[in-house]
Amino acid sequence: MTELARSLAGCVVRWQELHGRNHLPWQNTQDPYRVWLSEVMLQQTQVSTVLHYFARFTARLPDVAALAAASEDEVLGLWSGLGYYSRARNLRRCAVEIVCTWGGQFPKTAEKLESLPGIGRSTAAAIASLCFGERVAILDANVKRVVARVLAFGTDLSSSAGERQLWAEATKLLPVRDLARTMPRYTQGMMDLGATVCHARRPLCGQCPLADVCEARRRGTTELLPVKTRKLKRSSEVVWLLWARARDASVWLQRRPVPGVWAGLYCLPWFGSRDELLAAVPSRYRQHARDLDVFKHVLTHKDLHVHPVQMLLAKNALDGAAAGQWFGVEEWPRLGLPAPVRSLLVQG
Repeated sequence: MTELARSLAGCVVRWQELHGRNHLPWQNTQDPYRVWLSEVMLQQTQVSTVLHYFARFTARLPDVAALAAASEDEVLGLWSGLGYYSRARNLRRCAVEIVCTWGGQFPKTAEKLESLPGIGRSTAAAIASLCFGERVAILDANVKRVVARVLAFGTDLSSSAGERQLWAEATKLLPVRDLARTMPRYTQGMMDLGATVCHARRPLCGQCPLADVCEARRRGTTELLPVKTRKLKRSSEVVWLLWARARDASVWLQRRPVPGVWAGLYCLPWFGSRDELLAAVPSRYRQHARDLDVFKHVLTHKDLHVHPVQMLLAKNALDGAAAGQWFGVEEWPRLGLPAPVRSLLVQG
């Protein structure tokens, strides 16, 4: 074990005990269900957003058996607004496999955890290290930044070779003694440092326990690391949504196809043009179509320019239309709905 690894691991463990985050509802626990759920929710999502969803989700589905028994619609309803809905579908699939194959108990090694649906290498390592004390490294976005800066690791992480190399370097830094105590602290500490100190921009180096061993700080290259050159290719799409309402305030919703945007969620009928939208309803209603304000909804790879069109229809007006059904005001709030569609319906 190198001197750097020895000093870094000890510094992170001590710092986490004194200054790390210990107040979040998925911390200070070795319950793999809560750790797993938080890790999945926190992918591409801010802690402040996750807090509400985590509390609501665990209140309704407190353990893996409850999640496995829930319907996909219920899970998507609880997830509605968090985005990246494949995460929710994979959560349920994974819960079913844990119950059916593993007797309701999470596997205790990262290797076996990674074999489950929707659990990648870093999430598997987080569960195994935090809950079972296994000596495995995690590399979420925050931890990648800490490790890359401490080591002045300049290899491009857009390449698979660069990723593999960083995994190997991160593993060398792990604690080697008293793993049941040190691995949970170390893993949590590395996540905390990336989230609260080693920011992508303007890192708080003066508050960092690793400042004295940080090679990027010594070289003055902190904000240049980590290196990742591949850019996401963004596109845009114009979407027309039919907001069909009945006199009893019911709304007509369709389930979105899988795969695709908002896959598996209930949505207002989606069209590529206003003419297509109007052609889907009987001609006698078209003159009463009300165009609402256009808005942009930003997805990871795409911008949606959404044109909602509201119409008051008789309950039989959409008979024979594409698959869908009317949902009353007491029904649609419980469905899995895309955030902008839910916002429209709430505004009424």
